[in-house]
Amino acid sequence: MVTPRDLLNAAKAEIREVEAADVASNLDRYTMLDVREPDEYDQGAVPNAVHVPRGQLEFSIEGRIPDKTKPVAIYCAGGTRSAFAAKTLQDLGYADVVSVIGGFNKWKDDGLPWSTPLTLSADQRNRYQRHLLLPEVGEKGQLKLLDAKVLMLGAGGLGSPAALYLAAAGVGTIGVIDMDVVDASNIQRQILHNMDRVGMRKVDSAKQTLSALNPDLKVLTYDVRLGADNILDIIDGYDVIVDGTDNFPTRYLVNDAALLKRIPVVHGSIFRFEGQVTIFNPYVGPCYRCMIPEPPPAELAPSCAEAGVLGVLPGIIGSIQALEALKLILELGDPLVGRLLSYDALDQSFRTFKVRRDPACPACGDNAGEIVIAEYDEFCMPHAVLKA
Repeated sequence: MVTPRDLLNAAKAEIREVEAADVASNLDRYTMLDVREPDEYDQGAVPNAVHVPRGQLEFSIEGRIPDKTKPVAIYCAGGTRSAFAAKTLQDLGYADVVSVIGGFNKWKDDGLPWSTPLTLSADQRNRYQRHLLLPEVGEKGQLKLLDAKVLMLGAGGLGSPAALYLAAAGVGTIGVIDMDVVDASNIQRQILHNMDRVGMRKVDSAKQTLSALNPDLKVLTYDVRLGADNILDIIDGYDVIVDGTDNFPTRYLVNDAALLKRIPVVHGSIFRFEGQVTIFNPYVGPCYRCMIPEPPPAELAPSCAEAGVLGVLPGIIGSIQALEALKLILELGDPLVGRLLSYDALDQSFRTFKVRRDPACPACGDNAGEIVIAEYDEFCMPHAVLKA
């Protein structure tokens, strides 16, 4: 009968084994693969190692290490599981695979570099399970989300779905700025709130809803009017701004402050049955002033309170804003930088338009002067700030 030792010897006969010190001296050459169990990995690992437990290897490795030509050094605790794993990778077509002799125990005993990795708790692994299955996200991406800070400009029609999906996705800190109170007319589209909270401050209602959705979330509230006197302090330290405002003075103010702080803005707007989304990434793509150099007359730019909006529309646009914010944080795909996504609910159509940086833009152009943070209320008839 074949014994486990026979199987191990057979595997070792077909693979290469390398001393831990030899691998450590060539770390820039290898992709390190840790095939131990999660509880072992949590206690310490080789820095930047890809972690795929041995039991998940066959069906997960090609998503985690797609380049089969790059050298891979595999380690476990003592060198047994890594030998079987090396044989498996060779059978899957990986061209240059080695097993680390003595595994992680020998690595530590030799005084080679290791650290205790940031890891998800058991509850978090369960909560974000569907993200962890995506090679493009995985545990590393989920930890990045938990460390991210996103500022919501408004807890209204656009801010509601965007904040809900960002909170559910595991964004660690969400700031919400809004100086309004919940009104019965809001409930048709502002799904952060409900009828029991009519009269409550919107930021308090938003915090209550978001905190109940995800215990990992820290919600910061700003029950103030966003103005030239406070915007730089409020946005400082955030990774992404999700703009749900519906008036030109605030949009210009946000644009200029975001340029100064170099924070990308995921812009959304809605009107009756139509919506738009784009990203203003400072000095990478166009800014808001590149797209709209001057505000239109007030009579040509009514707010939703004046023109109306189909209740489900902000849910669609706000969800797209949340998606674009996640793409920015995770550095995934092709964010809407330099592109304006336009949606028409009546005929269910999406169109994308190119938006280019304006070399003559007074804010981000080649010869732009110093950015001055100022109020722009005189440009158009004031609507309720941060209300959609």
